[in-house]
Formats: sequence, C-alpha cells, structure tokens
Amino acid sequence: MAAEIVNPLSASGTDTEGTQEEPFDPAFALHRGGKMAIQATVPLRDKDDLSLAYTPGVAKVCSAIAEQPELVNDYTWKSQVVAVVTDGTAVLGLGDIGPEASLPVMEGKAILFKQFGGVDAVPIALATTDTDEIVETVVRLAPSFGGVNLEDISAPRCFEIERKLQERLDIPVFHDDQHGTAIVTLAALRNAAKLTGRTLGDLRAVISGAGAAGVAIAKFLLEAGIGDVAVADRKGVVSSDREDLTDVKREIAGLTNKAGLSGSLETALAGADVFIGVSGGTVPEAAVASMAPKSFVFAMANPNPEVHPDVAHKYAAVVATGRSDYPNQINNVLAFPGIFAGALQVRASRITEGMKIAAANAIADVVGDELSADCVIPSPFDERVAPAVAAAVAAAARAEGVARR
Repeated sequence: MAAEIVNPLSASGTDTEGTQEEPFDPAFALHRGGKMAIQATVPLRDKDDLSLAYTPGVAKVCSAIAEQPELVNDYTWKSQVVAVVTDGTAVLGLGDIGPEASLPVMEGKAILFKQFGGVDAVPIALATTDTDEIVETVVRLAPSFGGVNLEDISAPRCFEIERKLQERLDIPVFHDDQHGTAIVTLAALRNAAKLTGRTLGDLRAVISGAGAAGVAIAKFLLEAGIGDVAVADRKGVVSSDREDLTDVKREIAGLTNKAGLSGSLETALAGADVFIGVSGGTVPEAAVASMAPKSFVFAMANPNPEVHPDVAHKYAAVVATGRSDYPNQINNVLAFPGIFAGALQVRASRITEGMKIAAANAIADVVGDELSADCVIPSPFDERVAPAVAAAVAAAARAEGVARR
C-alpha cells in the first residue's frame, strides 16, 4: 500500500490513537507559490501609458531594433537578464532529481542574482538530458537573454554543453558549478597562502572529486600558478598510467600531477599543503595528519564535509567548508552575481580566464586587513563583494577585448 502523503504545512495529522500535532516546516511555508515574480518597471495608469508600453508605441521600438539589432540591448531587458538553465541531473547533493524538482533551486539562484548583483534572472528547467538538445534549445532561447548561467548539469556532459554554447553564442555562458566554485576557492587559497607567508607557487594541492567542480578547480589553479595539483576520484589519483579514464579525466591527467603520484587519495595527501574536497567522501584523520605543516583543508562537501572542521583544526592552519555555520564558507554567491553584473555592464561577448582571475583577486582583496585564520574569504553578505567583482570583471573584459561598450 502506498505511503500516506502528509501536507508539511498542515496543522495536524492523524494516527491510530487520534489527532497529533505535526511540526510546522518553515521551508515549505517560504516556498509556497514560489520565490519570485515578474514586476513591471514602467507605469500602466491610463490609456496613454498603455499606448506607450504596448501598441502603438511599442511598434516604433520594434521597427528600430529590426533595422539596428544591437538596439535590443538599450530598449529591452536583454542586457540585464540571465537565463539560469538546468536539466536537473546534478541538483545540490540530491543528484538526478529531474527538471521539476530542480525549480526551487533555480528560483533560489535567480533571487541570489537579483539580491547580490542586481541582475534579473529567469529559471529554465529543461525536460531533456541530451547534450545536443540542450545546446539547441538554449541557442534558440538566447535572443531573449544577455547571458546564460548553466546550473546543476552532471559531468561530463556539462563540459561539452558549455563548450558548444560558448562556440555558438556571443553572450557570456558560465557553468557555475565549475567556475564559480573554482573562483571562490582560488580567492580563499590566495589569502590562506598570504596569511602563512607563502605564494600559490609554493603549494601542492590534492583535490578529492573529479566531477565538474574538481576538474574546473584543478584547471583554474594551474592557470593561476599553483605549484602542483593532483586530482583523485573514487579509484584514486587521476594519473596517465590508468586505463579507465574518461576523455575529461585523461585531459586532467596530462595537465596535473607533476609529482607523478599514483594510488589512493590518502597516499597523495602525505606532505601535501592543500586539501580541496568537492566529492562528498570521507577522509581519514590519519591522512589529514600526514599533510605538511601549516596546511589548508578546504572540505566543501555539504552538509557533511569530507573532513570535520574539529578534526581539520587539529592539523591545519586554515580550514574552510561549504557550510554557513563555520568560518570561511566557500560560497559561489561571492562570485556569480558580480561576474555577470560586470560582464553585462560592458556587454561582454564571453567570460574569459582573465575575467575569472580578476574576480578571484577582487574577492580576496575585499578581506584586506581583516585577514585571519577564520577570515580568508568574505561573508556572502558583505556588500562590498559584488561591486568589487563587477568592476574587476568589467575592467578585465575591456583589457581582453571582449567588451562591446
């Protein structure tokens, strides 16, 4: 017999002994009816307003855009709005839960764009997991948007989807699970190194997780100049001598692991300066204890970090997690609102590596004199972050020749 479904907002439920109170769940209360809505930015008080906002006045604007397509950025919301696109295959820690179940997260992402970056965003959950169908769908939707934020799409398809869209569109395309995580991680790592009198070039890092975030972090740290980095998946270090690698992992094996490590994650951690966890696994305390003096542990699996902070603090100089109830939260909201705000401001045709590096540096610089073991990264609610990131990204876009104004 199917289980009874109880309304999480109901005041009471019934059992065999009579009526009992059901706990009130504020999460369901907040989500009732969704978390966002469309709001007009112009008045509609009378027929004169209507004739300007709609027919006949709107026809003049349409005709002007038809003659000069670039005017769409000035006379519509296109240059201020981002599509938040998912197929629901890698939603938070819930996995492949489908497009409908992904919508609360996509709505949440959209309101973060607005709250922290002043950027309008529209959630779009697609009923397909086929790479080419997703690409074709987004390409056809693109005339309505100034940028595309890919979200919660499983690896390795997310890499190909992003690449193909970047090739076909002249607006920024950004997979936040990859690049947002990498940017904030680099910002925290720069400050951790500064705090302990080192540079990125002095550090050897080990990343647990070879999915979207792990691969992107590894590539980005190499771009930023880290001394060495190795990536481990469930079978151990991703190295060129393994015969079970996907194309993405084979590429990573060729780029990383100068030390030529092989074997388990635990073996790789011996003497390492940095642990970065984006896997959801568990790292034994003995492996953490084997790391180099003044090490950094960034255990970002949520809600259960790969290394519990209490354990990490026994051995590490700096500890970061993905949780909001511990210091040094690696939170993507520090990156993506400002990145898109800056890119849209200059109507960038894409987001370059230089723009991402600029964003990471801007996030790190916000900490300033507040730098300490418990503050290598700003709070997500630090109002200085998004404007600093936007300005840095806009300047980098101009310097790299991808800005159109």
